[in-house]
Amino acid sequence: MFSTGQLIFAALFVVIFAAVIIFSYKKDKKLHAKNYKGVKWVGIVFIIFIIILFVIKQLLNN
Repeated sequence: MFSTGQLIFAALFVVIFAAVIIFSYKKDKKLHAKNYKGVKWVGIVFIIFIIILFVIKQLLNN
């Protein structure tokens, strides 16, 4: 389906792309910790909200 060259390119692309993302994240880690302190709580509240909506839907369907 894919040629050998395409598979090699895809593998190298994935490895290099992951390395660049990891390097960039490590470089900005202190800045992210400072600017995005409460983000985890927003995510937790959002997930709880989705669960509550799902529970309400299940209760109303029964």
